[in-house]
Amino acid sequence: MQANVSKVLRWSAVDGPGNRLVLFLQGCNFACPGCHNPHTIGICDSCGDCVPACPRGALSLTGGKIAFDPGLCDQCDLCLRACPISASPMTESLSVADVLALLRANRPFLTGITVSGGEATVHAKFIAALFTAIGADPALAGLTRFIDSNGHLGPLGWQRLMPVTDGLMLDIKAFDPATHAALTGRDNAKSLASARIAQAAGKLYELRFLMVPGFTDSEAEIAALAAFARSLGRVRVKLNAYQHHGVQGAARDWPKMPRAGVEAAAARLRAAGVTEVVTPAVWL
Repeated sequence: MQANVSKVLRWSAVDGPGNRLVLFLQGCNFACPGCHNPHTIGICDSCGDCVPACPRGALSLTGGKIAFDPGLCDQCDLCLRACPISASPMTESLSVADVLALLRANRPFLTGITVSGGEATVHAKFIAALFTAIGADPALAGLTRFIDSNGHLGPLGWQRLMPVTDGLMLDIKAFDPATHAALTGRDNAKSLASARIAQAAGKLYELRFLMVPGFTDSEAEIAALAAFARSLGRVRVKLNAYQHHGVQGAARDWPKMPRAGVEAAAARLRAAGVTEVVTPAVWL
């Protein structure tokens, strides 16, 4: 079984506990205008628009399909700006065996693996196969298996994933349904249900909430976050601040979320009984 991978980080200390290998899978079921990785949303349709945009000749159209030569690429990302559907032509297809080999090669330095995106659960069958294989490999014993997700997956999908997953980091984009639809193009019912499913299974590592000025920084949204977190029991809540890194289009005109606003929201959550609240460690 294979998946379309946008990027592999062999070591990361910000994608879950410890030092982790991270797979960023291509494709997302949300269409967030403020996405910080918009090139991971679409799936390349080999239209060819990116080929003339590449100054190094790393891309070509061969047999009706985009071919990518990483040896020629200098990571200028001009191809990403040329793509009309927010897709990256610089992806690679990795099998479960390929990922296992990466983990074995880096095992002495790793605490675990995190599968992210795009949206990781678009590739739920691949994740289930990969995590099952990791658990069955004596050389990889002790590695924790985490998913970073927007939660837009139904109960049957989680039934497949929860038994082989050690932790879920779940993004809640907004609590007001209309606001969530404006920010993602989707309803938030599945995401909220996913948090409850993961918590019931003892697998909800972290609930993440992106504060976007004018959308999710209101008193009502923070109060809803506090109430939801309390309803789950003890849960770690991480507040993230909207910035412009990687953002394209009209959302680049949205204001950045100031540190003072995030710290004030964290104080309101703690006052409301949410005991574990994390704010950004670095502000750029």
